[in-house]
Amino acid sequence: MARYTDAVCRLCRREAQKLFLKGDRCYTDKCAADRRAYPPGQHGQGRAKVSEYGLQLREKQKAKRYYGVLENQFHGYYKIAAKRKGKTGDNLLIILESRLDNVIYRLGFAMSRAEARQLVLHGHFLVNGRKVNIPSFQVKPGMIISLKEKSRGLDKIKAVIEANSFRQPPKWLDYDPNSLVAKATTFPYREDIDIPIEEQLIVEFYSK
Repeated sequence: MARYTDAVCRLCRREAQKLFLKGDRCYTDKCAADRRAYPPGQHGQGRAKVSEYGLQLREKQKAKRYYGVLENQFHGYYKIAAKRKGKTGDNLLIILESRLDNVIYRLGFAMSRAEARQLVLHGHFLVNGRKVNIPSFQVKPGMIISLKEKSRGLDKIKAVIEANSFRQPPKWLDYDPNSLVAKATTFPYREDIDIPIEEQLIVEFYSK
């Protein structure tokens, strides 16, 4: 399975924005995006003029990196979004937000989406009572997501859940922290997606 394996802090610096790819480290003074607030590489501190195409490209790259999706899959999501009714940009973000690994992250079971992806791959979660180990699995209204009984006693997972107890799940997920069970009550709405992405620039990028 293809995935990005290089240093992820470079991605935050390249986008000049925290993407929270390293979990709790991003909240400390060790965060590379804070310590070196300029793009990586020997020309990172130069003043480059950004074209309209460059702005669109950067927005597309930012969205990919937020959700940990590679180019082919991201482009495939865009094609699906373009065929659906409504705004293509909104549809694209809804598809990305509905990924199972993102849902696990949003519920506070992981410190980052990469960690959530690993937990899903290792089969720690059930959807409607059945094990699902596909991070890109699309969560739809009515589906119930729960942590496997055997996984609830793992110290690592218990520590992460405790550390994330302050995090509020999005409105479209009805989550019970006592039973560690959540239900998708609807599809996510655009206003529920709090990441700073201008989806219209992505639509313009792929419309060329």
